[in-house]
Amino acid sequence: MEHDSTLYVGLDVHKDSITVAYAIGAGGVELLGKIGTTKADIDRLCKRLQSKASHVRVVYEAGPCGYGLYRQLTERGFESMVCAPSLIPKKPGERVKTDRRDAIKLVRSLRAGDLSAVHVPGVEDEAFRDLARAWAAVREDLRQARQRLKSFLLAHGVRYTGRADWSEAHRRWLSSYSFANTWQQLAFEEYRRTIEDRLAQCERLEAALREAVVNWQFYPVVLALQAMRGVQFVTAIGMVSELGDLSRFTHPRQLMAWLGVTPSEHSSGNKRHQGSITKTGNSYARKLLVEAAWSYRHAARVARQIQQRHEGLPKAIIDRAWDAQVRLCQRYRKLVARGKDANIAVVAVARELAGFIWDIARLAMALALPRSTQPA
Repeated sequence: MEHDSTLYVGLDVHKDSITVAYAIGAGGVELLGKIGTTKADIDRLCKRLQSKASHVRVVYEAGPCGYGLYRQLTERGFESMVCAPSLIPKKPGERVKTDRRDAIKLVRSLRAGDLSAVHVPGVEDEAFRDLARAWAAVREDLRQARQRLKSFLLAHGVRYTGRADWSEAHRRWLSSYSFANTWQQLAFEEYRRTIEDRLAQCERLEAALREAVVNWQFYPVVLALQAMRGVQFVTAIGMVSELGDLSRFTHPRQLMAWLGVTPSEHSSGNKRHQGSITKTGNSYARKLLVEAAWSYRHAARVARQIQQRHEGLPKAIIDRAWDAQVRLCQRYRKLVARGKDANIAVVAVARELAGFIWDIARLAMALALPRSTQPA
């Protein structure tokens, strides 16, 4: 460290400003000041940093401003890192937080090697993830719109005699029902129209995803994961778009930890205590994983829908998916038989399911599935 000539730079990034601090090698940390966020501002900053040292390492926290700054810095030849804010070391009792202090802390933590980097997706991967997230957001809006209409009808004593599952029959009944009061009828029509609008949005986005996924580099993984029980097109697209390149996880336990389905632990001396799951990482991917795990509470079998998704897939992937189904179904039954709560058992199954997803994804990329195969 004494002969280290590396320039360490910490950026506290906001929407309209960036506070910059730096240190050369083991020297003291200095404040460079506050700059704007335009491309011209970043270019001027890069020139100033390059004039101070040939090797520059830059870090800033992951946040709502995205990865555009990371890509600009990388293009200029800087060694850049986007760090996880929740894993930045913090002194006990520290109560003062300013932009200047945050930038200085980033420099010191970067130099000490105490920061954890987040995965930065490629431009195409991020674009596909944005499309998948838009679809997920609209589906959530649709669910909320349906719930609002059901609550409205329940409050006025209106009940559908059949199953209110939004089938064609249910929707026809809704379109034919009317309230005697004009104001209530207007509110009812607006609720119903909102549902129809969200349905149309879902159809458009799903069609766009099915068309775009064929040209995506992780299309083989999306196909292969659908060989598994509980992993349909919605789950496969959501999981792979959020996880990205699974080869960055060298062991399935790393994926389990990233998804937040590993037990928390507080151990000291000879005492070891494990608590509930950590729930760190991507909450949406974890939600999809747990939802898929619920399907393993039934006996292992290949249903007609799963068999259709197997068409065109290599036998190695189909066999691995069957191994996963047999093991996970047995795992759930054993845990419940031992007296475990169903929710706890499902989370345990979800943790092992993440390991099978890691294995099948790597197998799919190695086999390079043909792009002529269409997702079910």
